Amino acid sequence: MDVGERRDLYNGFGEGLQRAVEFAVTPVLFGLAGYGLDRWLGTLPLFTILLALFAVIGTFLRMWIHYDAEMRHQEQVLGERRGARRAPVGEAP
Repeated sequence: MDVGERRDLYNGFGEGLQRAVEFAVTPVLFGLAGYGLDRWLGTLPLFTILLALFAVIGTFLRMWIHYDAEMRHQEQVLGERRGARRAPVGEAP
């Protein structure tokens, strides 16, 4: 395994851990903020549920958009590599 592949592997592990923590911690923080609002306003489960749900949906959408953009980038890079390896029309590969 060369240095570039190893770097990509380590970056993948780090990004995966970052996303896992983000997906777990963000709804908890929003839920706690909602709980504080609920205690202050006397509407106990309303804002806790709404803000936690808002955080889950927002985090999911953010990850989906990031994943989609990354896959489009990877497909473009693969297309460029394949195009560079193909022989011009009329020549044998």
